[in-house]
Amino acid sequence: MSRVILSLLIACSLPGCATAPESASVAAGMQPPADPTAFSLGPGDRLRITVFGEQKLSGDYNVSNTGQIAFPLIGSVAASGRTLEDVQNTMRDKLAGGYLQDPRVSVEVINYRPFYILGEVMKPGEYPYVAGLTLEQAIAKAGGYTYRAKRSRIHIKAATQALEQSTNYRNKTILVQPGDTIRVPERFF
Repeated sequence: MSRVILSLLIACSLPGCATAPESASVAAGMQPPADPTAFSLGPGDRLRITVFGEQKLSGDYNVSNTGQIAFPLIGSVAASGRTLEDVQNTMRDKLAGGYLQDPRVSVEVINYRPFYILGEVMKPGEYPYVAGLTLEQAIAKAGGYTYRAKRSRIHIKAATQALEQSTNYRNKTILVQPGDTIRVPERFF
């Protein structure tokens, strides 16, 4: 009997026999910020804003808890929930409105807001986000599962959503977003 099981395990591990992992996300709002033009900014993101030819205005700025960027001359600029391009265009328009002639503005993210992992992992807490971070990598950053972890189902609350979503992430590559909260539940047996 054990030879049959061993033979099946070996056969399934051969190339072409194993199921290829799907590249999928859990739900809308869980896409990675791989395309910086589609990434929505939020509190905790750190930006590098460059106004070409204006060294005193250029620098690093934080998106505040209220979702604003405090910028010289033009004051607060709404950033939360907006793309880099939207913020860039707004800043350019405000600077052109009586402050600078034909301003050229560039906005880029230099640090994303952190993600959080809770529950049955060795080191729950807050971790810095890295572009392209997968769910498995996030769990590894937290020291891996505890012996009580329910590995078949993981809960993720996207920073942009009110409710967490539950997923079976086996054979899927799930990308984590900045600000997401991952919860690894406890198994009951």
